[in-house]
Amino acid sequence: MLNIGLNQVSPLRILCLGSHSDDLEIGCGGTLLKLIAGRRDVIAHWIVFSATDQRADEARKSAARFLAGAEPDIEIKTFRDGFFPYLGPAVKEFFEALKLRFSPDLIFTHFRDDRHQDHRLISDLTWNTFRDHLILEYEIPKYDGDLGSPNFFVHLDRATCRRKVGHIIESFQTQRNRHWFTEDTFLSLMRLRGVECGAGDGYAEGFFCRKAVVGL
Repeated sequence: MLNIGLNQVSPLRILCLGSHSDDLEIGCGGTLLKLIAGRRDVIAHWIVFSATDQRADEARKSAARFLAGAEPDIEIKTFRDGFFPYLGPAVKEFFEALKLRFSPDLIFTHFRDDRHQDHRLISDLTWNTFRDHLILEYEIPKYDGDLGSPNFFVHLDRATCRRKVGHIIESFQTQRNRHWFTEDTFLSLMRLRGVECGAGDGYAEGFFCRKAVVGL
């Protein structure tokens, strides 16, 4: 079992990258809640690449909920939803500037094989930009049926799962009319990942860790 952030000498610096306003919450919200509850010196840079108007307001309020207890830096961008690959130079330039102002210990980004074009670009640019960092790719359930087989799991207790789902449902009122946006959807995926890793409380979030260097 790999324990993240055991060095209590310096703060744990986390970079959270999400294409849209609810991606991070769905993909790694439980893990973030657990990390922040476990230590009080977390610095979290939270970036949403596409959100405008009401969605941007939801994104800010939701990030504040999930990062309560950490030192947050919340950044909401306005790249056009669904067009990231066609806006490549501008998104790439943002990443190049980002690496000069924040050096994280841990990065959460999208699954490289996600079928959403915006998600794939953010994942690719994460790997292009950050070469000496622990990167965990999170998953998002959707119509495309593109879930894979994660190889990295974080056990979650039921209270944390309920807290995660409650924050999501409460924060994103604009999504309530979508057929997939239900408590059952979010809880069922965490339950399935909990089965796959033998989690004590039966719940977990799954990630894809393509490369990890462990200092012994």
